[in-house]
Amino acid sequence: MEPRANRSEQPWLGSSLQTRTALIPPLSAARWLLVLIAAAGIYFFQDFLVPVLAALVIGFASWPLYRLLLDRIGGSSTLGATLAILLILFFLVVPIAVAIAYTLDEVALWFSWAVETNELGAATPAWIAELPLAGAWLDEQWIRYIGHPGALGELAQMVSGANIGNIYRAVLATGSGAFDVVLTLLFMMIVLFFVYRDGESFAGELDTIGERILPARWERISRVVPMTIRSTVVGMTLIAIGEGIVLGFAYWIAGVPSPVTLGVITGLLALVPGGAPLSMTLVSIYLVASGSMVAGVGLFAWGSLELFVVDKTIRPRLVGGPISLPFLPTFFGLIGGVKTMGFLGLFVGPVLMALLVAIWREWVREAEAIPVPVVPEPVPESGGAEGADRLRL
Repeated sequence: MEPRANRSEQPWLGSSLQTRTALIPPLSAARWLLVLIAAAGIYFFQDFLVPVLAALVIGFASWPLYRLLLDRIGGSSTLGATLAILLILFFLVVPIAVAIAYTLDEVALWFSWAVETNELGAATPAWIAELPLAGAWLDEQWIRYIGHPGALGELAQMVSGANIGNIYRAVLATGSGAFDVVLTLLFMMIVLFFVYRDGESFAGELDTIGERILPARWERISRVVPMTIRSTVVGMTLIAIGEGIVLGFAYWIAGVPSPVTLGVITGLLALVPGGAPLSMTLVSIYLVASGSMVAGVGLFAWGSLELFVVDKTIRPRLVGGPISLPFLPTFFGLIGGVKTMGFLGLFVGPVLMALLVAIWREWVREAEAIPVPVVPEPVPESGGAEGADRLRL
């Protein structure tokens, strides 16, 4: 019998020498490890994705102004980031908070009117009853559901009924959602500070990695992204806020009830193409129907002039980017953003859709730039008139 040491047996896990081959190639293992780490990071930090993405969007959109601020203060990134955060708080967050506070006060007046109407009843407003075609039907519905004492209570009981538990949970969810919005805004401002302070160094590192991943396309695609975000945010968000303020002030001059609330609604509708003209037209129709003919016509004329000037002169100058979103991607971005990310989705959703459209157009542009090969015409083998006649046939 041969000694145990001299037996030639194949080890189960391969040779124990240093020249053994890896079960998984090192490059593939590294790639899969990076994918797993990225997936784990997205899973564990998904609650922070919205504020980080919102901070990046605001940083991209306001970067040219931030560069001007750095030049004025001597290039100190820490001081510049601090001043930029204070300016955003003063000119953006505080006015929005004040508008929301006024809106809540006006909504409280609506609730007070509803309580008083439920106790005493209310006659149908004359402008509703005198509407052509639908006036008589609306008058009847008003008397049935609103006009007599206790009507609103009966209507609320009928609507809630067995769904009172769902309504209670919805109210609680609204309260906790408001607290989550405050925390999200706070974390977004913290992230935005570091975006301003360390943005240039991070962009350089990202360019280095991007050139390794997409060496032929990274420079072109990476430059489209900030321009697209800047054009989308400026062209939609800031102009929508401006239209809400201007038209809300016009509502106040025209004597419309709850002008702040209607201005906020107009600003939100202005994010959708055609939303601001629709809101302004409905308010003008209300003024005319309620007897304020001069105020309604004046509001409609002023609103039409203001929207025409904004759409034809101000918006093209401010946007000036490489992409202009059509209606359908804008609508999908708004609805999908709000459904997925809440209020911040109003800003993030259209930006993501703009990026998808920008990448699609880049692909189309590349495909159109590739020359189409010209196939030479076949040459007949037999010459003479007989071959020419066969070719023509």
